[in-house]
Amino acid sequence: MSVQTPSQPAVPQMNAIAQQGLGGPEVLERVSTARPVAAPGEILVKVHAAGVNPVDLAVRAGYFPLLGEPPFSLGWDVAGTVEVVGEGVTGFAAGDEVFGMPRFPQAGNAYAEYVAAPAEQFAHRPAALPVIEAGALSLSGLTAYQALVRIAGLGAGQRVLIHAASGGVGHLAVQIAKARGAYVIGTARAEKHTILKKLGADELIDYTLADFADAVEPVDVVFDLVGGENARRSVAVLRPGGLIVSAIDHDPGLTPEEAQASGVRFEPVVVHQSAEDLAALRELVEAGALRVHVGLTLPLAEAGQAHRISAGRAVTGKLVLIP
Repeated sequence: MSVQTPSQPAVPQMNAIAQQGLGGPEVLERVSTARPVAAPGEILVKVHAAGVNPVDLAVRAGYFPLLGEPPFSLGWDVAGTVEVVGEGVTGFAAGDEVFGMPRFPQAGNAYAEYVAAPAEQFAHRPAALPVIEAGALSLSGLTAYQALVRIAGLGAGQRVLIHAASGGVGHLAVQIAKARGAYVIGTARAEKHTILKKLGADELIDYTLADFADAVEPVDVVFDLVGGENARRSVAVLRPGGLIVSAIDHDPGLTPEEAQASGVRFEPVVVHQSAEDLAALRELVEAGALRVHVGLTLPLAEAGQAHRISAGRAVTGKLVLIP
């Protein structure tokens, strides 16, 4: 007599973007994989928007070996709806709209239809923040906030120069600096000046036509999002004792020792998880002092194309993937 064994229940699947090797955008491929499960202390989020960031491109290509060797999935910016609340989680319920930066600097797996991560790495999405914009806020917003507030301590009356002011981090930094009462100077191409003026920039320099080192009066803080020679030349526009904060890891262009020899300071910013800082971004949004400019959205399946476009730096603000 044969004995029938009960069939195992099917594991729920989802679409995601993964890579089996390092390389160009072509290594990104759509796969079907098991939907994650919310462990104790975690929430499962149905992703409605996932932001693309420069770190994604660097990790994909192997320039920044944050995740080791493939296979792995990219992405750390998420906005969506809570599907499942794990054991022990308070403050969130199924159906809540949230945004966050899951698991950074470990694999966040945000290029997917679902994400599971610790609840404290998310915040409730303000009603004033559309879901597409929320999906592009966390990593760039935390980078800008931690650079200008936590490291620089930027305050009213100070002058700040923000390089690459129209980019994902830069356009948020302009608004955060303005909300702190600073006088904000930005470098960007002329065609991007109009939107930066609307976001609060007081003074703008087209770096293709003018040398910022000649055009800028002394500033207290430089927020460098370019690196290399740009950082070295920024020393000339700083007041004695001024500070360069750099978000560039592969070629910052300057060392703390070199800066000190020139009578200024240099500090890198490495974005990190902070429920307090995420809440601060939420408060700025609710106060009408911060919004995300999304220059382009693409379907999740076109992640490779998103990376090609991002590499060209043609998008003002952020590029967002829609699962």
